[in-house]
Amino acid sequence: MANLSRGRVWKYGDGVNTDVIFPGKYTYTVSDPAEMAQYALEDLDPNFAPNVRPGDVIVAGKNWGNGSSREQAAICLKMAGVGAVIAESFARIWYRNAINNGLLALTCPEAVAALQQGDEVEVDLEAGVIRSHSGLFTFPPFAPSVQEIIADGGLIPHLKRQLAQS
Repeated sequence: MANLSRGRVWKYGDGVNTDVIFPGKYTYTVSDPAEMAQYALEDLDPNFAPNVRPGDVIVAGKNWGNGSSREQAAICLKMAGVGAVIAESFARIWYRNAINNGLLALTCPEAVAALQQGDEVEVDLEAGVIRSHSGLFTFPPFAPSVQEIIADGGLIPHLKRQLAQS
């Protein structure tokens, strides 16, 4: 992922769980990451998967990604083109799955409160800011190792790059 993501806001509330992000009924029948994207948020917002564009940003409330540990809930969003998920808070396992798959997950309650469905937003990882007509919001910087994982597109590509360099 590049250091900059631009797109529209898709806004959701508190407690969106992994069964809602990637419906559990597909867990054992869909294994192709590209195919997973077409089911993203199917039960919560049937308009999401067919209309999301590369760089779009999900803005959510508290405890985004709670529930099971399935990594498809992060993969489907990345494969759908989501540039970042900005939330008040994340479930621990979903957050780690997002980073492992190269999906930017940002905690920024001020941005969540201000941003609305359809707003245009820009996320600048390097500068640590979220920009929109609603304002400029800062988020804590990621550790350099996490920035490298995100930049490489996930943990597996990151490790492959490191091994190739050794």
